[in-house]
Amino acid sequence: MATTPKWIMVGGEGPESYNQNSSYQRALLEAAKEKMSKAISAKLSLDLISDRFSVADFGCASGPNTFVAVQNIIDAVEDKYRKETGQNPVEDIEFQVLFNDFTTNDFNTLFQSLPAGRRYYSSGVPGSFFQRVLPKESFHIGVINYAFHFTSKIPKGITDRDSPLWNRDMHCTGFNEAVKKAYLDQYSADTKILLDARADELVPGGLMLLFGSCLRDGVKMSETSKGIVLDAVGASLNDLAQQGVIEQDKVDSFSTPLYFAEEGELKQIIEENGRFTIEAFEDIIHAKGEFTLDPKVLAVSCRASFGTFVSQHFGEQVFTKVFDLIEAKLSQDLPRLLNAKPGMQYLIVLRKKN
Repeated sequence: MATTPKWIMVGGEGPESYNQNSSYQRALLEAAKEKMSKAISAKLSLDLISDRFSVADFGCASGPNTFVAVQNIIDAVEDKYRKETGQNPVEDIEFQVLFNDFTTNDFNTLFQSLPAGRRYYSSGVPGSFFQRVLPKESFHIGVINYAFHFTSKIPKGITDRDSPLWNRDMHCTGFNEAVKKAYLDQYSADTKILLDARADELVPGGLMLLFGSCLRDGVKMSETSKGIVLDAVGASLNDLAQQGVIEQDKVDSFSTPLYFAEEGELKQIIEENGRFTIEAFEDIIHAKGEFTLDPKVLAVSCRASFGTFVSQHFGEQVFTKVFDLIEAKLSQDLPRLLNAKPGMQYLIVLRKKN
């Protein structure tokens, strides 16, 4: 089974960093804040709010969105405690925040950017969230923000030109049923491992909050704006191969460990896992719509999210050339973007079964 480079966002504070180009993801957190707070108020038992309360962010990247997510959670927990006990949470509760991501994540930028005046203790937890990274029953609320669409590896056969599953595209477009099934099977297996790991680490009755994007049932990835952007990355790589900058075989063997599941697929995977109850599955109206349709903004955002991954496979020089082409590709594809089918931005609230 083919392995892939680790998906790491572009670090640092520069103009092409994830830190400076993640406002779209942050807007989902803000749009979902009220529903998240209501879910915590209704679904988190007061008995779990003690003198030490732990929050964990899995796939935290280098900020700043992780700080927004954990602060929104802390605010909601404090509000519940204040309303239901009449006591001051500042005096009674100490919060601990655990920031998890790959060992190669830019934790330096993350911790240098910690908000001034924060009222929590923090620590980094390196490692893939497709495995156990924390002791059993060690946190009360976990969050995964725009990272619930990853697979741990590329499905077998997808990058092998001699395989019937070989995928000419760099992602699962949804148009090849055999390729889609291979990705869905891989995603289902990986998500089961992820959910089992979190269930082991979470206290009984604790919550997992999942923020992200999925497909409406029956919609194919390349019919959405996100899929069109991925198509533009693939087309740019093929252009460079035709120009002799990179080998076509290297392009043909490149694929992304991404699977944006359909809404029904997500619900089925979680229910079949059996470790959690689905307490909420909210359709969030994003303030910026499905995607900003400015090709320049899209190209810069794409570079921040995909740049390191592309660079690991093709090298730094190709990385620069690819993203120089993407803006032009997206400008050409603007009619497709304008007529793209909508995806779904979600907040999923899971509660661990006792």
